[in-house]
Amino acid sequence: MKIKVVIHDAEEGGFWAEVPSIPGCVTQAETFDELLGNIYEAVEGCLSVDLKDIELTDKARVLEIAV
Repeated sequence: MKIKVVIHDAEEGGFWAEVPSIPGCVTQAETFDELLGNIYEAVEGCLSVDLKDIELTDKARVLEIAV
């Protein structure tokens, strides 16, 4: 999966980034290298789903796909 990320210079120094295709998915860091790591963590956190909070029937199937 490829996701576009918009990186901004922060007014107070450092950087912040947003992922337009995932509303609310943002992160920040002091250095560009730190920001890159934070972006991966932010996307993973925004896309992760805890199945214990979802009611599944006996006929339900859970699939994990890569796009």
